[in-house]
This record gives sequence, structure tokens and C-alpha cells, in this order.
Amino acid sequence: MLPTAESRSPNTGDYPFTLPSRPLVVIEPNRSLVSLNLKEVWVYRELLYFLVWRDVKVRYKQTALGVAWVVMQPALMTVIFTIFLGKLARIPTGNTPYALLVYIGLLPWTFFSSAVLNSGTSIVANAHLITKIYFPRVIAPAAAVGARLVDFGISFVILIGLMTYFHVGLTPRVLMLPVLLLLVTLLALGFGMIAAALNVKYRDVTMMLPVLIQLGMFISPVLYPQSLVPEHWRSLYMLNPMVGIISAFRAALVGDPFQWIPLGISALESVVLLIISFALFRRIERGFADIV
Repeated sequence: MLPTAESRSPNTGDYPFTLPSRPLVVIEPNRSLVSLNLKEVWVYRELLYFLVWRDVKVRYKQTALGVAWVVMQPALMTVIFTIFLGKLARIPTGNTPYALLVYIGLLPWTFFSSAVLNSGTSIVANAHLITKIYFPRVIAPAAAVGARLVDFGISFVILIGLMTYFHVGLTPRVLMLPVLLLLVTLLALGFGMIAAALNVKYRDVTMMLPVLIQLGMFISPVLYPQSLVPEHWRSLYMLNPMVGIISAFRAALVGDPFQWIPLGISALESVVLLIISFALFRRIERGFADIV
């Protein structure tokens, strides 16, 4: 017969005190699929900052041009599309220079595409952390999106120089930019969490994402104004959440009229997608450490 907690003796190496009959702390998974414990994320905010800084630092480590790569991608694409579409195809852009129209479109699109691509692989890339320590798993894709905000800020400085070159001044509409940036960030986080969760189980997601992103650029008003889309296709076209966001970026920067219906659709879709992505992410994250 084994000795009880009360009869154990200190001389035998057993506990010299009475153990509680019930556990003091019970750890169990949260049963809710859509709840996000913001307090827990706030507790781990320093880890979020560290992962963002690590992503930024590692990206430019041992590169000859450094942060110039951030500018070169949208700048080179702007030059190429200006030559082939602006000069040869002569896409109508109204009073806005085609180079400026394309760069403004590429600014949110480059941020969105790179954020989705990097957050989509964030769980697998941080497997060494996920299998060893606990932290809110949503921090991994959120850090990948946050790191791309640094790139956005650098590219925006170049946009100011481009607007100065074309003698396009800022208007009070520029105050809408923080709202638009928040909107595209939430949209990127939503898509990124879905891609990250699915990528843990199905590594084909890594191969599919660049193809889907490339196709998405051509069905979004990145290289052309939204007015170029035929009238009978616009209702379907506006279901693309990037349509309202990119059009609103141009309206805020070059004075085009805001198109509130596409922007409202984009905002609604971003919120709905974020809720769905949280639910899917929480359902799959319980097995991340076992699969990754």
C-alpha cells in the first residue's frame, strides 16, 4: 500500500506537507473559435516587436544595396509598365501621369502581396519557436505583416518625390491614408492567417500563393484606372477587395473623387475575412506543434 500525502515523512524524501486535493491551476484550450485574447497578445508584444525587427534585419543582411531593394521593385515595375502600357498601349489616365498612377497602385499592392506571401510561410518558418515555447501563434503572421509596413514607409517617401516631380500637390484627402493603410493591413493579415494555417498541413500553398498573387494584380486596378472596366462588369469587379482600396489610395493622393461603394465593400469584406481567418486559424493552431 502506498503512503498517503499526510503520512509521508521528510526522511524518506517525500513531501513533508499535505498536497491539495484539487489542482491550483488548470490549463485547457479556449473552446471559442473566433475569440482573440488581445490581453494575451499584449503580454507578448515584445516578442512581436522582436520578430518584426528580426524579419527586417534578416531580409537586408549581407545585401549590397540594402533597403534600396524596397524601392527598386515598384520603381522598376513602374518604368516597365509606363513604357509598354503608358507609351505603347496608351492607357487613358485622365489628368494623372501614367507613371504616377501605376506607382500609387503598386504601393498598396506591393505591401499587400509581400505581406500575404511572408505571413503565409510564417508558421513553418518559426517552427523552431513553435515546437519549443508557447506564445499566441497569431503573432507569427502578424509580425510578417508588420515587417512589410517598414517597406511601405520607405516606398512612400519615393512617392512624395514622384509627386513633386509631376507637380502634384497633397490635399486634405491625404488624411484618409492611415484609414486605408489600416484597411489593407487587416486584409493582408486575414489572407495571411488563412495561408499560414493551411500551409502547415498543405505545403502546396507555398507554390500556389505567388501564382494567385500574380493573377490578382491583373484583376485589380494596379496598372489601369477602375474607369477602364466596362460598366456591365463593375458590379462583379468590385467584389475584389483591393479594387476599393487601390482606387481610394489614388483618390487620397491625386484628388480623384472617392468611390465610397467599392471602398465600403472592401471594408466589409476585410472585416468578414478577418473573422473567418481567426476561426480557421484557431481551429488548426491546436495541432501546429505536432505537424510543423
